[in-house]
Amino acid sequence: MLISAEDLHERVGGARDRPALLDVRWALGGPPGVEEYLRGHIPGAVFVDLETALAAPPGARGRHPLPDARAFEAGMRGAGVRNDRAAVVYDAASSIAAARAWWLLRYFGHRDVAVLDGGLAAWVAAGYPVQSGEIAGAPGDFVARPGGMAVIDASGAVGLVEGGGVLLDARASERFRGEQEPIDPVAGHIPGARNLPASSVVDASGRFLDREALRARFQAAGLSDGVDLAAYCGSGVTAAHTVLALSLAGYRGALYPGSWSEWITDPARPVATGD
Repeated sequence: MLISAEDLHERVGGARDRPALLDVRWALGGPPGVEEYLRGHIPGAVFVDLETALAAPPGARGRHPLPDARAFEAGMRGAGVRNDRAAVVYDAASSIAAARAWWLLRYFGHRDVAVLDGGLAAWVAAGYPVQSGEIAGAPGDFVARPGGMAVIDASGAVGLVEGGGVLLDARASERFRGEQEPIDPVAGHIPGARNLPASSVVDASGRFLDREALRARFQAAGLSDGVDLAAYCGSGVTAAHTVLALSLAGYRGALYPGSWSEWITDPARPVATGD
């Protein structure tokens, strides 16, 4: 699920098992990740735009709905993704956007996907070179088959909480409590959810904590083995990062793709504030 900069450097030097490299740098509100990509990226990496290739247009299903299978397939083929070749995804450092790409590739059936732990920052810190300009991916043959990762919808989120499961909210604590909401029109959280910000499962450099430290964080949030788990955030992007962290810690968690931005489209759904 994770690959270090050192291990990736060894792999990109070979011709036979060289992975497809996807640069998915993105930040909510910009600047556009492609601008950073053009200034410098891992040699051979192809830029993938989260807003257009890793999400459907915003609407009733939220700000970043899951893309249609055929649209996602076309985007991945254009980036050089093949069924029989590994794929490595990375972003600037936090792995928030990279985890979205990881989750989608796994959801649509790719069996060998890794996230560069620490992103491009880790690559540069290790002293490896970057390349400027645009790289066109060799045509891929990826076939998208949905269903490879667990998902829930709004009613599933309610059922999870009512059934004793744990629903994690990956947003910053002030957004969870409803004290600030700079993005969505309604502040607060899904009743019964527990807050575990995505920033709490990585270190200052953006690398994921080790397995034992992750398990300690999740257990402090109320998780235990055998309990049904799911994660959401504002629009389903950051929550994929939580699902990846859960996997690294040995848990299986579902994703609520629509997340808060979909939840609030129905005024009949309840909203909680505070802790």
